[in-house]
Amino acid sequence: MLLIYGATGYTGRLIAEEAARAGLDFAVAGRDRSKVEALAERLGVPGRTFALDDPATVREELRGARVLLNVAGPFSATAERLIDACIAEGVHYLDTTAEFATFALAEERSAAAAEAGVMLVPGVGWDVVPSDAVAVHAAGRTKEPVALRVALKVTGGFSRGSVASSAGIADLIGLVRAGGQLVRKADTAPAAFDFGAGPEDCVPVPMGDLITAVHSTGLRDVEVFMRSDGAIPAPGAELPEGPTAAERLEGRYWALAEVTDADGTVVRSIIETPTGYTYTQLSAVEAARRVLAGQHSAGFRTPSSAFGRGFATSIADSKITDL
Repeated sequence: MLLIYGATGYTGRLIAEEAARAGLDFAVAGRDRSKVEALAERLGVPGRTFALDDPATVREELRGARVLLNVAGPFSATAERLIDACIAEGVHYLDTTAEFATFALAEERSAAAAEAGVMLVPGVGWDVVPSDAVAVHAAGRTKEPVALRVALKVTGGFSRGSVASSAGIADLIGLVRAGGQLVRKADTAPAAFDFGAGPEDCVPVPMGDLITAVHSTGLRDVEVFMRSDGAIPAPGAELPEGPTAAERLEGRYWALAEVTDADGTVVRSIIETPTGYTYTQLSAVEAARRVLAGQHSAGFRTPSSAFGRGFATSIADSKITDL
């Protein structure tokens, strides 16, 4: 059984609805009893209500599940307790985080998870499935890749949960991989990337690719940038719950990988996808389906190392193009 924690939030509901359409054996869970019960009744699935304050309670609520999909952001408040409970109970852990610290935590817990036979795959949504895949693809086009720059372009609105999860980004601006080490770069000036309509300035951001790309490609020099068609609202700002269905259908997202070879050659590849919320709805459920079907190993994994380099483009309306 799949347990979706945080299922009553904006992204959580989209994922739960997709899990129902996919015919998965799953239950919904969260902290708000009335919301959990209403969603469970609407989808015709079991519901579990629990907070994460007491580790023993969390472990008890996980019993009977084979896979946990954590959609409850900000993940800084949920991931550690759920990862530790999953390791203790032998439950595979997936989440939809975009928070750097959650990837670092899963990497840190890798040995304990491996010993328990548990797989940890943070970032099975738009962060980081497409960027992970296009980085692997672009690196494979070179003979001796030495450096990677990832640039993301997003359009459309943000959910309240996404805004809350972005709160810690400012504290990590300038973080890059250099020689395999995480360091702060003094120069945080924008860099220009062409997503298909001419060069656009992108700002450096501390995304999970600083961890996942190292594992997926073996590269030791990694930087990540982002271009948004609007500023991310400040946490606490008055916002609608999330983008409308029309906004989700109309928007597009891009992730570009620029890989430098030892001889100085630079190759670029780009993946274009539906908006992050639509993509996450599909990719998170597909990841869970695959793990339920037995596609798993033990320890920390990236989406491409867990599910193969073709996983990202198996999601509808997604394609990689070499530039």
